Amino acid sequence: MARLLRIIAAVACILLGAVVGALNTQPVALDLGFTALHTSLGLAVLLALLLGVLVGGILLALGVVAPLRRKLGKAEAAARQHRTGA
Repeated sequence: MARLLRIIAAVACILLGAVVGALNTQPVALDLGFTALHTSLGLAVLLALLLGVLVGGILLALGVVAPLRRKLGKAEAAARQHRTGA
């Protein structure tokens, strides 16, 4: 059931992205200082959203998930040591 919901959510996001891209066809130039990117407004918005999601996910993984995994590893090692009686 959860897998089906994920597939439905993914398809809905893809369709929404296609609609945003189709409705915003105005050309834009994004100046990055060292180069300029010329694209459509819809594509620029979708790429900015994707970049935001990726950066947010990386920061979440580094700031929350990694420390919790280390803490869990230490707790599991302590539990194993306690069980063996060492």
